[in-house]
Amino acid sequence: MSRLSRPSALIVLASLVLAACASTPPPPPPPPPGGSGSSGGPVALRDWRGIITASDRDRYSRRDAAWSLALQQARRQRGSGDLASLGDLIDPRAARAPVTPPTGDYRCRTVKLGSQGGEDSLGYVVYGWFACRIEQTPRGLKFSKLTGSQRPSGLLFPENDREMVMLGSMALASEPPANSYGQRPDRDLVAVLERISDSRWRLVIPWPQVESNLDLIELVPA
Repeated sequence: MSRLSRPSALIVLASLVLAACASTPPPPPPPPPGGSGSSGGPVALRDWRGIITASDRDRYSRRDAAWSLALQQARRQRGSGDLASLGDLIDPRAARAPVTPPTGDYRCRTVKLGSQGGEDSLGYVVYGWFACRIEQTPRGLKFSKLTGSQRPSGLLFPENDREMVMLGSMALASEPPANSYGQRPDRDLVAVLERISDSRWRLVIPWPQVESNLDLIELVPA
């Protein structure tokens, strides 16, 4: 059999390479943002800084001022409930690591500090206990207050070993659970989740839309 000339050999070799490439399937597409791949790895959360509204960014940046004003008003003005019994719940420096709470059902109560209505309004209100939940969703951990006339809910974003940032919305009265962050500015809220003892957490909500200047939601496992 005669040997192929050099140009003919190159043509044959190129044909074989093209045939091999055509028979090799393309690589799988990357997982969508916020999802997980086929390995079942952790959910890749978006950075909350790319989601937060301008109004909530301002509230978040001024949370120290909210603590200061709200505590001054709470200690100066009349109120409802036993403020002295709250202990570390109303201590701005009480946060400890690690912060991430376990999923499950919680007992929760809201404490409103300060007043948007002036010196004649209540400086604080300590409410009774309601039902809350922290659950794992495809987008990350989610907090929901399940009962009561004001029911915030939102996603929890890791920030550091002492804080998680929550971007959420408020449902009122008999409305369905809120799930509309960024769509209704009058219901949006930003909060910071902190652990304040072995099995005790708080959501700190600076500059709420109505009533108080700082809301605290205390959480203990049910």
